[in-house]
Amino acid sequence: MEFTINWLAVLLAGGSAFLVGGLWYGLVFAKAWQRLVGLKDEEVMKGRARVFGGSFILSLIMAINLAFFIGDNDLVFGLFAGLAAGFGWVAMALGVNYLFERRSPKLYLINAGYNVVTFAVMGVIIGAL
Repeated sequence: MEFTINWLAVLLAGGSAFLVGGLWYGLVFAKAWQRLVGLKDEEVMKGRARVFGGSFILSLIMAINLAFFIGDNDLVFGLFAGLAAGFGWVAMALGVNYLFERRSPKLYLINAGYNVVTFAVMGVIIGAL
């Protein structure tokens, strides 16, 4: 079995997590998310280099994994693969953790929603390229 990876697509898909995350956690759900996780503005600003650097590396690993899954299929397959990974695997796995940790359903919807959208966008990018 042979796998080919479009590294430009992986880099763009990994970077797209920051664009989605910036909109999701910075504009749309910023205050609700901060309140639900119990972080004050100054706490969010601490250690940003480590958080952003680590997040970028993890996003690249996610994009590589998704690229192996999508293979040389097209944009439509990429979208559905991204949705399947984001909703069917990531959001459901988070749901199990959230249930056992007795965490807020609102926080779950914010975090799981981010992952569903992020993986869908990654899938579209990888499938399109």
